[in-house]
Amino acid sequence: MNLEEFLHNLQFDINRANQPNWEVDWEDAPLPYKLYRGLQGVPLSAEVPLSLTGSRPPLKPDAERIGHFLWYVYGITGVSQSVDVNDSGEQESYPIHSYRRFAPSGGALYPNELYIYLKLDDVPDGIYHYDAANHRLDLLREGNFDSYVERALGNRCDISSCFSTAFVSTRFWKNYFKYNNFSYRLQGLDAGVLVGQLLETAKRFGFESGVYVQFMDSAINQLLGLNDEEESVYSVIPLSAAATNWAGTGMGMERVSSEELCRELPAICAEHCERSEKVREFPRLLEVNEASKLDCTWDFRKLGRPPRVSGSEKEINLPEVESLAYDFAEACKNRHSPEMDFVMGKVGQHQLAALLKRAAHSFRSDIDDITYNEEHRVTIYGCLYNVEGIPNGAFAYHSNRHSLRQIGTGDYRLQLQSGLSLDNVNLLQVPLCLHIVANKNHYKDTLGYRGYRIMQMEAGILVQRLLLASAASGLGGHPLLGFDTKLTDGIYKLDSESQTTLIQIPIGPFRERAWMRGSLLS
Repeated sequence: MNLEEFLHNLQFDINRANQPNWEVDWEDAPLPYKLYRGLQGVPLSAEVPLSLTGSRPPLKPDAERIGHFLWYVYGITGVSQSVDVNDSGEQESYPIHSYRRFAPSGGALYPNELYIYLKLDDVPDGIYHYDAANHRLDLLREGNFDSYVERALGNRCDISSCFSTAFVSTRFWKNYFKYNNFSYRLQGLDAGVLVGQLLETAKRFGFESGVYVQFMDSAINQLLGLNDEEESVYSVIPLSAAATNWAGTGMGMERVSSEELCRELPAICAEHCERSEKVREFPRLLEVNEASKLDCTWDFRKLGRPPRVSGSEKEINLPEVESLAYDFAEACKNRHSPEMDFVMGKVGQHQLAALLKRAAHSFRSDIDDITYNEEHRVTIYGCLYNVEGIPNGAFAYHSNRHSLRQIGTGDYRLQLQSGLSLDNVNLLQVPLCLHIVANKNHYKDTLGYRGYRIMQMEAGILVQRLLLASAASGLGGHPLLGFDTKLTDGIYKLDSESQTTLIQIPIGPFRERAWMRGSLLS
C-alpha cells in the first residue's frame, strides 16, 4: 500500500489502513504525559484565575502569568474513573483512571506535548518542556534562539519581538498502542484541538499569536532535543504582547537547509521516562512523517484563496450577534461530551448564530497571505432539527456572509444514526449534528503529504472552537470519527465539489450524568 492509498484509507476504510489482529496491551500502556529526569525545573503558580472574561491588556507576562496560561492550555484539570461496562464480572476488575485536560483527546490519551521558548525577566531565557503532571517547566536548553527559530521558519516572523514561541509536538507511541495506524489521523486532529485551545487562551491573556505549520522539521526537533523516530513537532506558534511583523523580518526568505541549522546546536541528552516496557514499531507512521518533512526554506508554499461561494436562492441569513464575549474559564470547565444523555430541546436561532459565529472567526496562518479569512478551507456543515425559525434539513454555513445555504430538506437523524459504527450516542435526541468539511485530496498538489496533517490540524482547531462555543451556550458536543463518511458526503452532495466530511459533532442539550466528580482547583 503506497502513502496515497494509506491516507485515503484513513478517511474512508480504516480497516484497510490498520494492521490486522491488533491487540491493545493496557497493562503496558504509555503514560499520558511526558516526564523528563534530572532537568532544572521551574515550579509554576497553581493559583489560577477562576474567571476569564474579555481579554487582558497586552503586557509582557511574568512566570506566574505564564503558569496560568499553560494550565488553561494543557494542564491536567481533573481525574475521571470508569469501569468496563462490558465486563462479565467473572474476574476481578479494576477501575480505569484518566487524566483530563480542557482540550479533549481521542481516548483521553493526549499524544501531543507542549514545549515553549521563553524570554521573561524572572526565569532564564531558553527552551522548556511543559510538565503537565507536575505543572512546571523543565529547562531543556538555555540561551537566546531568536535567530535560529526565525531561520527555521524561513524568516517569516519577527521572533525577536515575541516573548515566547510555543511548539506542539506528537509522540507517536502515546496513542498508536491503542489505535494502530489510525492514530496518525487522530494525532493531527488532537494537535489541532490543542492549537485551538492555545489560540483561544492566548486571546484571553492579551497575547497575539500566529500559527506556522511549515518549518524545517529536523532543525526544530534538534532545538527541542527530540528524536524524530519517537516524536516530531507539528506546529509552531509565536506569542507576542507587542507589535509584531507576522510576515517576516524584511530580510526575505533566506535559502537555508535543516542540515545547516542543525550543525549550529549540540544535541540534547535529556532522559525521559517511558512506562511501556515494549514499544512496538510503527513503520507506517514514520514513513508518512518522513514524507511530510520540509528540509529547506524553498519548499515552503502558500495556498491561494478558496473559491468564493456565490449566494443561493435557498439561503437563510442568521441574526447578527451583539456580543461574542463569554467566560472562557466557565466554558472550559463546563465542556461536556454527552453520549446517551443528550435530551431533545429546541435551539434558538440566536443561540445557533452565536455558536457558529464564535467558532468560525479567523486566525493567522503561514499558508495564507495574511489572515485565514474569506471562505475557510475547513468549513461547517450541519443537519438541523427543531431549530427555531429554520426548517429541518442539511445546510452549509458561510462564515463571511453569516448565513446558511440549504442543501436538502427533511429529518436526517435516522440516517445519521444508522451510519454510526458504535451506538454510543443517541442522535434522535440531537438537534444539531454538525460536520467539518474539507478538501478530499488535502491540497496534496501544493502541500504534498504534509497537507494531510495540516488539514487535520485545521479541522481540530475548528472542533475545539465549536466545543467551547457550545459550552458557552449551555450545550454539549461530542466529536465522533466512527461514522459513515460516504453517507454524510452524499447528504451534503460533496462528491462533485471534491470535498469530504472529516469529523461529526452532535451538539445539543443534555442531562447531567449520575456520577461523582471533583475539581483539582479545590
